[in-house]
Amino acid sequence: MTFEEYKVLIDEIDYHMNRYYNDNEPEISDFEYDQLMLKLKGAEKEHPDWITPDSPSQKIGGVAQREAGVKVTHDVPMLSIEDVFDKADVTAWIEKVHALHPDAEFSVEAKIDGLSMTLRYEKDSRGQLKLSLAETRGDGLIGEDVTANALVIPDVKQYLDFDYDSLQLRGEVYMSHADFERYNEVQEQKGGKLAANPRNLAAGTLRQLDANITKERGLKMFVFNVQMGPEELTESHCAGMDLLSEHGVATVFHKKCKTAKEVLSVIDEIGEKRGEFPFDIDGAVVKIDQVAYRSDFSSSTKYSSGHIAYKYPPEEKETKLLDIELSVGRTGRVNPTAIFEPIRLCGTQVSRATLHNQDFINELNIGIGDTLVVYKSGEIIPKVKEVVHAKRPAGVVTYQIPNVCPVCGGEVKRDQDTADMKCLNPSCPAQLEQHIINFVSRDAMDIRGFGEVYIVELLRRGYIKDIADIYSLKDHRDILIEEGIIGKEKNTDKLLSAIENSKKNDAYRLFTGFGIPNVGKAAAKSLLNHFGDIEKILTLSEEELKEVDDIGDISAKSIYDYLHDEKNLSIIRRMKDAGVNMKREEKEGASEKLSGLTFVITGTLPSLGRKEAQELIELNGGKCAGSVSKKTNFLVAGEAAGSKLTKAQELNIPILSEEDLKNMIEE
Repeated sequence: MTFEEYKVLIDEIDYHMNRYYNDNEPEISDFEYDQLMLKLKGAEKEHPDWITPDSPSQKIGGVAQREAGVKVTHDVPMLSIEDVFDKADVTAWIEKVHALHPDAEFSVEAKIDGLSMTLRYEKDSRGQLKLSLAETRGDGLIGEDVTANALVIPDVKQYLDFDYDSLQLRGEVYMSHADFERYNEVQEQKGGKLAANPRNLAAGTLRQLDANITKERGLKMFVFNVQMGPEELTESHCAGMDLLSEHGVATVFHKKCKTAKEVLSVIDEIGEKRGEFPFDIDGAVVKIDQVAYRSDFSSSTKYSSGHIAYKYPPEEKETKLLDIELSVGRTGRVNPTAIFEPIRLCGTQVSRATLHNQDFINELNIGIGDTLVVYKSGEIIPKVKEVVHAKRPAGVVTYQIPNVCPVCGGEVKRDQDTADMKCLNPSCPAQLEQHIINFVSRDAMDIRGFGEVYIVELLRRGYIKDIADIYSLKDHRDILIEEGIIGKEKNTDKLLSAIENSKKNDAYRLFTGFGIPNVGKAAAKSLLNHFGDIEKILTLSEEELKEVDDIGDISAKSIYDYLHDEKNLSIIRRMKDAGVNMKREEKEGASEKLSGLTFVITGTLPSLGRKEAQELIELNGGKCAGSVSKKTNFLVAGEAAGSKLTKAQELNIPILSEEDLKNMIEE
């Protein structure tokens, strides 16, 4: 068999795979299909160098595993759209277009809050227009190959019913509210981390290595542009979208308009529907319908020509405050949360929003029974904007956080120099629960599988009274299994094994897990890098602690007070006796070449993941921060660097590539 014949065979099998797995309408018998697969496997046995990850022989259930990090240069740059925030700017732009092209018409579309993907179709050996490549936006010029995952999105057709040699379509991949809520419900049941919003979850889902995970989570896609194609699709944008839709392609909500008044009317229509859409939108896009006219209105190399995006102001609604719920954090801080009549904002139902502290409550003069104006900050987080005092019922007064802890009944006092109200009882169960959650978290001891549900139950039944008790749980193995607190024998042993393995962690993780006020992971790392041993830190004065860069007066006092409390010292001794590591891990290749330097990492690096790059910097004495500031010494930037790169350039902070960073270390 020649390589050309092999490719023809792949096209034939792919076609029948699609008919069987996606269309549920097979055209050949199982026996005939099996004969084709045997022929393929025979060819691949003879020519193993022909095999690629998307060969039918490598797919399970018609699904291939995605190969990570395969870069693709876009045939047509995938640029951004320039945002405007005022309808007067929309009108001015339309008038500018009409001044040059009086006959110009416009398409007004919903701007889906997802991530861009381009689909390339090529005619195969069977004469069908077949998906050959799906690529993410990346930095607009170079993206990533996600073809295997795109094929499991129901809206992405493997074959299109067009008699073209090739076609490229760009669209938005998104996750519906229903699929997002389903994912978070499952995560909550498993004690896993909840996703923050549909867009972030969709982005992570599209880049999964296992396409079966992508398929299970559920993604959708709307096409919003023809990147390359014949005249019947690219002369009039709206006509092209309508023709695609007639051929089974999911296209974005769009309406053709002639005047500024019509455009603004459709923008309002989309805005009014934003709560009804089963997905998030973050604006409305206005495009010149005559594609040939667009190049006359190019604004920069960053933005698509002939387009603007109108961004809606944050959606806000009135609702009645039913109650103020109080919770207690691990530091004893009492957190007030508004509980109000459910409202829908930006497509999701909300009934809660933080009230921050007593000062915030006083400033807005909030009382139970008041009418609140609630909005979504960044389309994600519900916030209270104001109180409609004209609608205040008789007898409603400004709420005061009580001086009694809602959990333990202990005394609550305002923290000196802050607006925080704190429970003064160190044995408060709520503080202990949050303390344990912090201790087992990814940033601290990273005990996988130790979910909040288990923690609450172990606390309730008295198996855990402090963080040291975690390392005594193994002594209760049989009764834990009998009572089913963690599950059956397999689950219990799995968690106990994870706890045992955590004893070997680098000591900075243990120090982070102590939960000392004003001391996070970065400060804990700096301390252990400087002194090497927790037992050494126990002997230090406040002045000696301040020798470390990240430790100031407040942090030094917090550390000193914590490590000179007899109860805390007893917990530390018990963990040491249990075999928990107290010393800094001596890593091979460690140096101080980056000592005193602060780095921020952004974008996708060629060979290092962000975590790997951070570990490399810290291994060589440097520090990593999450955001760019005047204290940043270097920005390490990869593809799709975004706003952090812009800010670094504004502050004249040196920009490093991955190679530059490695050269700094190797010099």
